[in-house]
Amino acid sequence: MADSSTASSDKDDRLHLPHPKNSAGRNLPVAITTGVLLGILVIVCLIVPYAWYPMIAVVMGLATYEVWRRLTEHGYDLNLPVLLVGGQAMIWLSWPFGATGLLSAFAVTALVTVIVRLFHSGRTEPPRNWLRDSGVSLFVMFWIPLCGGFAAMLSEMEHDGVRGWAFIVTLMLCVIASDVGGFAAGVFFGSHPMVPAISPKKSWEGFCGSLVVAALVGMAGVVILLKIHGVGGYLLGLGLGLGLALCATLGDLVESQFKRDLGIKDMSTMLPGHGGLMDRLDGMLPAALLTWVVLNAVSAA
Repeated sequence: MADSSTASSDKDDRLHLPHPKNSAGRNLPVAITTGVLLGILVIVCLIVPYAWYPMIAVVMGLATYEVWRRLTEHGYDLNLPVLLVGGQAMIWLSWPFGATGLLSAFAVTALVTVIVRLFHSGRTEPPRNWLRDSGVSLFVMFWIPLCGGFAAMLSEMEHDGVRGWAFIVTLMLCVIASDVGGFAAGVFFGSHPMVPAISPKKSWEGFCGSLVVAALVGMAGVVILLKIHGVGGYLLGLGLGLGLALCATLGDLVESQFKRDLGIKDMSTMLPGHGGLMDRLDGMLPAALLTWVVLNAVSAA
């Protein structure tokens, strides 16, 4: 009887799920609730005609203000009106003129930013930290409204009867899959830090989880949503999923270093359980740029 009891106990132990090796690091119920509400907002904007561009414009404006506020709190001097007006010009001009309108507005805004910052203190007093603040302003414009413009333009893509919503959903599913795969693999198996000097909690195990899950979702998205079948469809989905996982990871590392330089934990408290807008968009924005470049090239072929 003792041997039977011991064997039963050993069997029960083997059935237990692995215990997490690392903490989730956030309030999961609140984070999930916020994520669901954001998902509903995105779905509504995809369903309602002409709602996608206004949503992107509002979100990019709020994200720009969020980052500007954090930077000004730490001594940087950026011109908010120029950033906001230029950012909106990038997004809205991409609607009728595509990438030409987006990049032209970016170039003009960059020029105005540098000139305005040059004469910030007037004609008689030399500018202080001009190079630093101009460079940071250009980074913010690239990071938020420029990448946001590519996300907006995805709604205007069309290929063999597939409308823009399918391209947007494919992008979002791949990035979400990357986040979920990386989060789960990192919590349960993360042991080897990936870039401890920038993001101590990010592990190679988590990165592998991101790549695997995003690749699988990418293949499913390209074949099912974009209706690109055959070996070419699976290869495109595999490459897109891997590329978006890499973009999402690098975007997260960039934002981590940004916050590390400023000595802050979150960009803001705008999204309960997540932090600020850029705490959620850090990986999505560069991934949107890559998605537009890759899928636009495929559509043009």
